[in-house]
Amino acid sequence: MFREAWGTKSLEKEAEFNDFLEKNRMCISMELVTAVLGDHGQRPLDDYVVVTAVTELGNGKPKFYSTSGIIAFCRKWRLPTNHVWLFSTRKSVTSFFAAFDALCEEGIATSVCRALDEVADISVPASKDHVKVQGEILEGLVARIVSSQSARDMENVLRDHPPPPCDGANLDLGLSLREICAAHRSNEKQQMRALLRSVGPSFCPSDVDWFGDESHPKNADKSVITKFLQSQPTDYSTSKLQEMVCLMKEKRLPAAFKCYHNFHRADDISPDNLFYKLVVHVHSDLGFRRYQKEMRHMPSLWPLYRGFFVDINLFKSNKGRDLMALKSIDNAVKDASENDGQREKDGLADGDANLMIKLKFLTYKVIFSQLRTFLIRNGLSILFKEGPAAYKTYYLRQMKIWGTSDGKQKELTKMLDEWAAYIRRKCGNDQLSSSTYLSEAEPFLEQYAKRSPMNQILIGAAGNLVRTEDFLAIVDGDLDEEGDLVKKEGVTPATPEPAVKEAVQKDEGLIVFFPGIPGCAKSALCKELLNAPGGFGDDRPVHTLMGDLVKGKYWPKVADERRKKPQSIMLADKNAPNEDVWRQIEDMCRRTRASAVPIVADSEGTDTNPYSLDALAVFMFRVLQRVNHPGKLDKESSNAGYVLLMFYHLYEGKNRNEFESELIERFGSLIKMPLLKSDRTPLPDPVKSVLEEGINLFNLHSRRHGRLESTKGTYAAEWTKWEKQLRDTLVANSEYLNSIQVPFESVVHLVREELKKIAKGEYKPPSSEKTKHGSIVFAAINLPATQVHSLLEKLAAANPTMRFFLEGKKKTIQEKLERSHVTLAHKRSHGVAAVASYGQHLNREIPVELTELIYNDKMAALTANVGCVDGETVVSKNEWPHVTLWTGEGVTAKEANTLPQLYLEGKASRLVIDPPVSISGPLEFF
Repeated sequence: MFREAWGTKSLEKEAEFNDFLEKNRMCISMELVTAVLGDHGQRPLDDYVVVTAVTELGNGKPKFYSTSGIIAFCRKWRLPTNHVWLFSTRKSVTSFFAAFDALCEEGIATSVCRALDEVADISVPASKDHVKVQGEILEGLVARIVSSQSARDMENVLRDHPPPPCDGANLDLGLSLREICAAHRSNEKQQMRALLRSVGPSFCPSDVDWFGDESHPKNADKSVITKFLQSQPTDYSTSKLQEMVCLMKEKRLPAAFKCYHNFHRADDISPDNLFYKLVVHVHSDLGFRRYQKEMRHMPSLWPLYRGFFVDINLFKSNKGRDLMALKSIDNAVKDASENDGQREKDGLADGDANLMIKLKFLTYKVIFSQLRTFLIRNGLSILFKEGPAAYKTYYLRQMKIWGTSDGKQKELTKMLDEWAAYIRRKCGNDQLSSSTYLSEAEPFLEQYAKRSPMNQILIGAAGNLVRTEDFLAIVDGDLDEEGDLVKKEGVTPATPEPAVKEAVQKDEGLIVFFPGIPGCAKSALCKELLNAPGGFGDDRPVHTLMGDLVKGKYWPKVADERRKKPQSIMLADKNAPNEDVWRQIEDMCRRTRASAVPIVADSEGTDTNPYSLDALAVFMFRVLQRVNHPGKLDKESSNAGYVLLMFYHLYEGKNRNEFESELIERFGSLIKMPLLKSDRTPLPDPVKSVLEEGINLFNLHSRRHGRLESTKGTYAAEWTKWEKQLRDTLVANSEYLNSIQVPFESVVHLVREELKKIAKGEYKPPSSEKTKHGSIVFAAINLPATQVHSLLEKLAAANPTMRFFLEGKKKTIQEKLERSHVTLAHKRSHGVAAVASYGQHLNREIPVELTELIYNDKMAALTANVGCVDGETVVSKNEWPHVTLWTGEGVTAKEANTLPQLYLEGKASRLVIDPPVSISGPLEFF
């Protein structure tokens, strides 16, 4: 990158740049787009990188540069940036979102950039042309809310920092990333060394960070983190980092903290002066949500990032000489903390500047992510190990889970069957690598796309041999410029919710399983379902396996039973608490031709767990009432409370919505087993307190001892005391705990009826709350049918010729009136930007003046003059704004545009409406 930008000065500029970053405590974040790390949906034409963020630590909390600041910084150092559009008025902002809605289902780089260039107030082209380096495949956009000053800042930056020259464009830049990796493909360490050498001594003076040295192990002792947190901070930044790490560990956020020796400071190391590198990596988005919740209570907390690297220096102070210095540092930290809190109160909330929206282009999300990754890459092992039939079962089940329409399923099935035959024929029994599968998939998809226009739409302009103009023409070709109104909200989403589950075929089986916790009543429910007369409404046998009575591993035993009785309904009487078990069940379904239905106890859950404390209290109460339980988990169990807390924490990390959504997406169905009455009073404080104490104790125990039994380890005495307290508290509140439970008879009845519906195909799963999307095609003013009908009746009453004309077409005109509208702009005729420009008036009432009726024996329409809103005239992009009333058989609505010309040619009649009639209607997208 530096060689291309600076040419012969690149080495000098690399050294200068690194020195600048070190002195100013800065971090440059970049997005590397490359195929050498494996194929992930679409291989770029050329490896490239763009800067996404510039941060400086300074003396306070990390400061992220504004977009204009990034552009200025990157142009100074000749670093590549992405395409940036700025929208600073209500009109441009609403036009942007409308443009996205119009393009979300078929947007590619060319059409999206063209549309946004038209509606944006400022457009800053990318350093690298997306079409040239990546191709037309566009995953999405990120929209960020910025201050009103941003437009002025950006104008100043673009004036003061023109696009930099590219001094090395014609020079030999050396081996490319792909060439280096290809030359050392057989040995990963050699590959890494070659890559590090190629970036030069300024960026990588030594490779010890990757390979260590002979005198020290690479990884540092885990105790370093503890020592760091217990140490006296010598500056404000260190104190804030300690605060962040302490909170993350205390709340057990899903994050990793890894320490390494800092070999760059090897010469400075002594027993009293140690240097480390700390790497913090937040594993899941849940961690951010939980941390943000804490930030609401502690606004002075530093914001959390996905990952960051910290140089740590731990040193011992000289007791006498450093005493005053430490006091001074301590006071400085306190002062900085107070000032930071004041800044939070007085200043404009920094959080507003970090609000972001990810906008994905759904055609490519579905086609390139789901088709390539899930249906092709993830199905390779099944195709090569189990054959084409198993592969077909796999991809059809995936499409069912996604809710793919029947028509699209047929198209994809034809393509995937051809893919399976092609790759098996080419590779034989040697399985294609999932990391390089696109080397084979890309050429296949390109050839398949070129065979027909429908194939091209299915593949989504796959590869780089499909011409952009052809693809856009095919997509637009299906758009009727004056077709029936279909509101945006009613369009079938490109990422739909799971469809109504098809009836389970008679030659297929059914697995009913329980992602639950001991005490959720699964065994009692299984017993009732097993003995219910008539089963589930068909003649398939129903049987069960109780986990507590099965010796050895449970799920392989279930698989054996499935193979013996493939058409049966299996009630899997064992808790299935995590994704590992769910994957086993999915695999079992695929191998033995079965569907699976999860049954979960209904509960509101918490921010981080699908089961609430109310539900946990009832589960514990039930378990502690058991006697002679086959699994030895009953009132005689000394550690029953600990066992239930262990199960409860297996679900930690997902709230209720995330938990249910994942089950629905995996299995296409979900049955909620009623548990608690909706009109119950809150959980008594003593019960809530004892559960919270148990959770805190469990966290302490598991941090120190992992999964060691509670009767062993440091906290054994505390566990004994808590188990007794739990029993005493639940007994004291037994009347309450009994009263809040839904009667078991009604639970059994509801679950049985839901299972019957699934067997018959009459079941629709609860919403997994996926966002619905639709693609805007045109903007129009929607007119009330009753008022237009009233106008026509008046015209007919006053004019016999008009009455005769309308009489014979009454039914057809009535149907058309239900969709009365004045089209303002259409995506195909006027472009996306033209349609999007009406976004500022969306849902506003717009007056329309109807001045004449033009008609002949093939069609009829009213001339419309569009009025004003807030003093601004709404101008239609149509040459002749009108309301189409009727078209004859075989005549498209678009042809009504020719009526004024036909009138001038004497081929149509005109009736002037005097005085004109004004009707108002909302401006909407369709």
